[in-house]
Amino acid sequence: MTVQNTKSLRKQIAPFEKSTTKESIWQIINTIGPFLILWYLAYISLSVSYWLTLIPAILAAGFLTRIFIIFHDCTHHSFFKSRRANRIVGTCMGVLTLFPFDQWGHEHSVHHATSGNLDKRGTGDIWTLTVDEYLAAPLKLRFAYRFYRNPLVMFGLGPIYVFLLKNRFNRKGARRKEKMNTYLTNAIICILVAVLCLLVGWQSFLLVQGSIFMISGSVGIWLFYVQHTFEDSYFEENEEWEYVLAAVEGSSFYKLPKLMQFLTGNIGYHHVHHLSPRVPNYKLEMAHNNTEPLENVPTITLATSLQSLRFRLWDEDKKNFVGFKDIRYVTKKSVPVQVKSEL
Repeated sequence: MTVQNTKSLRKQIAPFEKSTTKESIWQIINTIGPFLILWYLAYISLSVSYWLTLIPAILAAGFLTRIFIIFHDCTHHSFFKSRRANRIVGTCMGVLTLFPFDQWGHEHSVHHATSGNLDKRGTGDIWTLTVDEYLAAPLKLRFAYRFYRNPLVMFGLGPIYVFLLKNRFNRKGARRKEKMNTYLTNAIICILVAVLCLLVGWQSFLLVQGSIFMISGSVGIWLFYVQHTFEDSYFEENEEWEYVLAAVEGSSFYKLPKLMQFLTGNIGYHHVHHLSPRVPNYKLEMAHNNTEPLENVPTITLATSLQSLRFRLWDEDKKNFVGFKDIRYVTKKSVPVQVKSEL
């Protein structure tokens, strides 16, 4: 893609960057309403069977994922025209998804500004090593990386770490406004949990909310993982890195069935979102369909996305992801390689 085409592409996306207040409000209604109803249905079904509870819990997890997308748009200030409205709604959605508005917004902005940049990894992204870095790493770090990249760890323990632990504490260097927002979010979460435990009992709360949380958390991490971890993704050193190329070649178009597309807030159009974070989620599909150069972006489906589970390392020579088995017979290079880690 040439520099001229890059500028043209950004201009073509610009008309879709304006949010519509009515659509935003309607999305809040058709997301929060069903979530609360399904949560209650999951609770009352406990008196029959926990297995019956899983049916509304799975659906509620889908709507909680959709709530996260609203939160996500608010952190980009793309859900409403008003920054204040984005902040208020985003903070409320952050309570439901267990994410502090300012803290997560900062890390996610860094992710957008550095996605696919080999020299700027480690903030708001999936821990990724190159083949050379892995081969040069000490045994302890290799073990840690393999543990981190294990699907059971990433999608099982991952939600517990990210949602319950990591986001409860302020990052080093956070400003006072960000710290106060984290404290406020934590306080409201504690009050809300206490009230619900008093109303329905702590056992029922854990069974219902715990199930919804684990399902939606795993789905959320999977979506983030698969939309940047596909075979022919995009990674370059800082000197060669280009924002638009990282967006359209390093972020996939995850073509999902309509119901899943609805529940995931169109985030499958991830290439459009990375190209312009100011496009609200309900206009991502429209932007994709009306921008001709985006017809040839990397596309994955539910079936093909499962292949990403075997991708572990980025091969700088071949410019693609490979698995651990693919480097079994590769000889370690003698040139020292700096190993970067977000752990």
